Parts: sequence; C-alpha cells; structure tokens
Amino acid sequence: MHQSIRKSLIAVPFALVLLAPAARGEADALPPSISNARAQLLSQFFAQGGASPAVLEYRRKLQEYQAARAAFDEEAGAYWSQISEKRKGRNAKRRSGQQITLDDYVLEHPPVYTGPKRPVDPEPEETPDRPTKKPIPVVADLLRAAQDLYQFTPQRPSSEVEFKRAYARYALASGLTREQAVRVYSFETGGTGSYDVQAGIEHGGKRAISTAIGYNQLLTTNSVELLAEQGHEFIRALSDKVARTSGPARQALEYKLAVLKKMVAHAKSVPDTWSEHEKIGNTAQGWAMHAMVLDVDVGPMLQTHKLLTSVLFARAKGYTRPLTAAELEMMNLTGDGTGLDMVTMPQAMREQVPTSNFFQRGGYERNPVAIRHNTVAKLLAVTDDRMDSNSSKPGARELAAAF
Repeated sequence: MHQSIRKSLIAVPFALVLLAPAARGEADALPPSISNARAQLLSQFFAQGGASPAVLEYRRKLQEYQAARAAFDEEAGAYWSQISEKRKGRNAKRRSGQQITLDDYVLEHPPVYTGPKRPVDPEPEETPDRPTKKPIPVVADLLRAAQDLYQFTPQRPSSEVEFKRAYARYALASGLTREQAVRVYSFETGGTGSYDVQAGIEHGGKRAISTAIGYNQLLTTNSVELLAEQGHEFIRALSDKVARTSGPARQALEYKLAVLKKMVAHAKSVPDTWSEHEKIGNTAQGWAMHAMVLDVDVGPMLQTHKLLTSVLFARAKGYTRPLTAAELEMMNLTGDGTGLDMVTMPQAMREQVPTSNFFQRGGYERNPVAIRHNTVAKLLAVTDDRMDSNSSKPGARELAAAF
C-alpha cells in the first residue's frame, strides 16, 4: 500500500501545478467559468484519492474482469460439482455390481472462460518476497541421502544395455509383455530415456521438474509406496540372487539386502496411504529410498511393479482381457481406479465421454493434452500415436531387443 501512496503523493504536486489557482492578480482576471472548472477538477482529483487516469481505467477494467470471472467460476463450479457427484455415483454402482451407462457420466465439456483478461495494474503495490521453493532433488541428492542414512550406494549398471536386460528379464518373468513395457517406455521417455533419466533433465532440458526417474518415471512417493506394498517380493527376489552368488559379490549383495530390508521396514512404518508415503518421499529418507531406482538389481523391480500393480488391479476387478499399452498408460498416469474406469468403457462410449470426467478441475485445467483431446477415445488415440512414433527411436529399439 505504501508504494501506491508514495506514487500518488509524487503525482499530487504536478497536479496542483495544473489545477491550483494562479496568483491573486491573475485569478482576478480569469473568467468565472475557468475558475470554477479549475475548482471542480481539483475537487475530483482529491475525491478520487489522487488517482491518475491510467489507474482509474485499470480499476474500471478490473471490475469488469472480476464480474466476468465470478460469473464463469459460478458456472464452472456447478459443472465440476456435477463431475464429482457422477464419479461418486459410478463408484457406488461398481461396488454393488451394477452396470455403468452413459447416464453415469457428464457428457458436456467444461465451460471455457472467454471474458476479458485480468488487467495489468499501472501502479502495482510492492509485494513481500515469496518464500524460495525447495529445490527438486536430483540424482546426486538421492545418492547423498542413501549414503548418509543407510551407508549405501546403489550398484549402477556398467551400461544402459545391462539395465535394460535386467528390466526385460524381470518384467517378462512377472507377467508384463514386451509390447506393454516398450510402448510405455516410449511414451514416458520419448523413446530415448536412460535408466536414470529425470523429468525435465532430458532432451536438452537443464532443470528437474519433478522427481520422476527411469523408464516408467517413478516419483519418490511411488518408490516409497512400492517398497511398502511390494517390499516382500523385492526381498524374496534379492534373497534368491544372494543364494545363487558366492565370493565378494555375495557379500555386496548381502549388504544390499540388509539395506533393502531396512528401507522396507521404514516404508511400512506408516499407514499404507499415498499421503503418508508422500510425506516420507519429501524427506531425505524418501530420497534415499528413491535412490534404489538406480540400482541394477532393485531398480528393474521397482520399474516393473509400477506397471504390474495396474495389471493386477485390473485383473482383481474382473478385467481379464490383456491391457493394451495405451490402456496401461492411462492407469499409470491417472491412477488405477480412474484408469480402469476408462479402460472398461466400450468403444462407443469412449467416443462420447469427455476426458473431464476423470480429472479434478485443477488437474484438468493444467493438462493441455486432455483438453485438446477431449474424449476418452481421442486421448487413447493420441497416446497410441505417440507410442507408435517413439517406438522407432534408439532407446526403444534397444529395449525391445533386450526382450
């Protein structure tokens, strides 16, 4: 506020020069109409708080914008409330085994704001400095956390091919198909990603935009959750490898197994919910757990189960047909429950149901792909198209060969 007051006070002397009466001798010589006009302008100037014409125009446009935006928000709020109610209704019908029909979805697309843009304040007030955002951890931070908290350094592969082969072996043995693994990899990494590729630091990018790492782009929360829910399987698989190994290599594996057991215990120490796992994921302990995605033994298991949990979820819900890679990616991106909602939909319904039915308002409005490809059929089609084009790139061909 003090900034606006200061600027107004700076403007006042200049205004007074223009508006103030002339010296007495000159004032007596002025016609009454001019003297009255000056007095009226001076009165208006102070009545408006000393605001300049630019500020007055800004205030007028701001009122217009606020009125238009309020009307839009009322309309959009009603739409997204309907989306939420329909979703609750579908969930209730599924629990009771009832058939889902078109009537269980909102078939109109979300309203689009077409009113005036928010005007730019010609005299913006000074705002306090925003708190600095916590930097997103990168690979170096994960490795440091693993060393500090667990005295452990993940065993990195000697080459990209070594990691791909380990992933292919474990994925096939666990029930993923080559097509699912390769096409999802192609979509998630653009067909060129390495086992340690991080979102944002790829294709020339210099800054991490999230903690998503690897072939299937696991977040820190994904790693914590997988250790909590699938840790017993990881421990069993690594124990089997220890039993088949001897010499110094066995000692290293035994130490890795001991660390893995500690991580699993830590991940299981909180309730099995995404929010609780996210809390751990945002700490150094979560970063240390996330470092396991880089390990040549544990990393392939984490990457596999990121997809396999969706396959098993669909199967547990009675969906026995093999998931296409695009369908699996929908579950990977939106969550198993929401993704299965799209996957189980007949093609005729996919052509009609807007993608907005599967998002919260904020997530939808920040997702240009879902907005542009605004039905389930279109979203699946563009996902397939991207998989098609990226599957011919070097990384995707190398992964396909590993299978």
